[in-house]
Amino acid sequence: MTKVVAARPAWPARVMIVGLIVVGVVTDQITKAIAVARLVPGVPIRLVADIFSLELLRNPGAAFSTGTGMTVGFTILALVVLVAVSSFVVPKVRSLAWAAAIGLGMAGVAGNFIDRLVRPPGPFRGYVVDFFSLKYFAVFNVADILLTTAAILIVVFALFVRIDLGGRHLSAERPAKTE
Repeated sequence: MTKVVAARPAWPARVMIVGLIVVGVVTDQITKAIAVARLVPGVPIRLVADIFSLELLRNPGAAFSTGTGMTVGFTILALVVLVAVSSFVVPKVRSLAWAAAIGLGMAGVAGNFIDRLVRPPGPFRGYVVDFFSLKYFAVFNVADILLTTAAILIVVFALFVRIDLGGRHLSAERPAKTE
């Protein structure tokens, strides 16, 4: 007799994804609003010796201020990523672990996407507000932290834990080749 395994319901994963997106975007936008209101560009506030500080920076590019002339392209790419993940990935997610990674990643993309839509110099050209500064590293924001965390989780789940979007553990064995 064959054992029938019921599929995991989708709703817990979807609730987690939406919840993380909402909490992540709200946290990102509130911290950026506080940074813009309280920090002065070029005047860092040192928090941990000379290692960690708050420093307001408006970034027209991507990570490490790369691609500063491609702001419109980054905005369109973010929109495409959000639509594609919502349409093709989210419907397949049943695993709460993957839901966490997807929710955090979408929150990070959405947080910086909002900046590009609503901040000066204008729609699709807006600069991303960065304000956490690590000496010898970068100036970044909450959305960047969410994206980095999501990327790490995705690598861990795909390569080491080896679970699929549905929450099934993948076998270490490779399927036999058919000729």
